[in-house]
Amino acid sequence: MAQAGRLPDDVYASVDARLAEADARVAARYPGEPAGRQPVHTVYVPANHYRAGLAAEWGERAGAVLAEHGSGLAASPEVRERVRRKLAEQPIEDLRIDFEDGYGAPGDEAEDTEALRCGAELAASSPPPFCGIRFKSFEAATRRRGIRTLDLFLGALGQPPSGFVVTLPKVTAIEQVEAAVVVLAELEKAHGLAAGSLRFEVQVETPQSILAADGTVAITRIVHAADGRCSGLHFGTYDYSAGLGVSGAYQSMEHPAADFAKQFMQVAAAGTGVRLSDGSTNRLPVGAAATVHAAWEEHARLVRRSLEHGFYQGWDLHPHQLPSRFAATYTFFREGVPDAAARLRDYVRATEGGVLDEPATAQALAAYLIRGLDCGAVDEAEIGDRTTLDRAALRNLVDRAASPAS
Repeated sequence: MAQAGRLPDDVYASVDARLAEADARVAARYPGEPAGRQPVHTVYVPANHYRAGLAAEWGERAGAVLAEHGSGLAASPEVRERVRRKLAEQPIEDLRIDFEDGYGAPGDEAEDTEALRCGAELAASSPPPFCGIRFKSFEAATRRRGIRTLDLFLGALGQPPSGFVVTLPKVTAIEQVEAAVVVLAELEKAHGLAAGSLRFEVQVETPQSILAADGTVAITRIVHAADGRCSGLHFGTYDYSAGLGVSGAYQSMEHPAADFAKQFMQVAAAGTGVRLSDGSTNRLPVGAAATVHAAWEEHARLVRRSLEHGFYQGWDLHPHQLPSRFAATYTFFREGVPDAAARLRDYVRATEGGVLDEPATAQALAAYLIRGLDCGAVDEAEIGDRTTLDRAALRNLVDRAASPAS
C-alpha cells in the first residue's frame, strides 16, 4: 500500500479546481499532431494554366527530364527507382490553383470566367490527394475580388474533394484572419456545405504576420484567431524577403531573415495541429544538362535543409523540380530510418541502447517514421522488421497513448 503524504485531499482538489479552466484551454488550443498524411509539397499553378489532367502532364514532363538528365540527380539507385515510380503514379501530392501572384489581375470578367472554369474542371477530374485554390488577399485593394473568386469557384466545384483547402495570402492584420473565418462560414451556408468544412492555410509572407504593430507576436495570434480552421502556415520566401528590404540577389529560403520568421512559425504552431510548409526556390532546372544538374543540386540541398529544420513540406513551381523534391525527401528518410527505428525499438522494449530517449523523443521518432511511410520513402514491412511496430502502434506513440514496456 502506497504511503500517504502529509497534504490533505482538499489541497489536491483545490489545485485541480484552480487549473481546470487552464487545462481545458490548453487541451483545446494544443491538441497535438493531427492524424493523417501531410503532403511533401504544394505545387502552385496559375489559374489560366490549370486544366484537368495537369498532374499527369507534370508527371510525364518530370519523368522525361529524369530519363534525360537523371545521371546528375544525387540519389541511390533505389531512391531513383522510387522517384521514377512516384512520378508515374502520383507526381503532385498537393495542387494549388493560383488566382493571386501567379495569375495577376486580368480584370473581373476574365477572372470570373476562369474561376468558373477551374471549379468545373476540378470537379470533373481526379484531383491529387490534396488540392485547393489561392485567392487574392483580404487587403482593401483585392478583398472583394478574392471573395468573389472563391464564391464562384465553389459554386462550380460543388462538394469539395477530400483534402480541399484554400490559401489566404499576404496577411497584414489579425482581423483579416478573423474575417476569413466569417467569410468561410457564410460560404458554407451559401453553398450547402457542412459547417466548419472549409479550412485555410495562412501564407506567412509579410513582416506584419510575424510581429504586430503593438509589439506582440502576430503569428501566434493568427493561429488562434482562425478558430480551428487554420490547417497550415506556408512561408513565402520572396514576398517576405522583399518586405524586409533584402535585395533580390540574396532572397533565399536559407537567408537568416527567412530562418528567423520560420522559427517563429514553428513555435507558434507547435502542438496546435497546424502544419508548416517552407517556401520555394526560383532557380528552375531547365535548359542544358549542366544547368539542370546545378538547379537540382541546389533544390535538393534546400529541401534537405528544410527537412532537417522540421519543415516537411515546401513549394514547387515547375515540373522539373519534382525529381529533386522526391529524391531529397526519400534520401532524408531512408538515411535516417535505421537509427530512428533502432532507438524506437529500444525505447519500446525498455532496453539499453546507445541513446536514452525521453517519451517526447520517442513521439518524434514515431512521427518521423510515419512521415517516411506516408511519402513512400519506406515500406511498412521495412519499418515492421526494424521496430516490431506496425503503423497503428507508431500512431499510438505519436499520440503518447503507449509507454515503454516494463
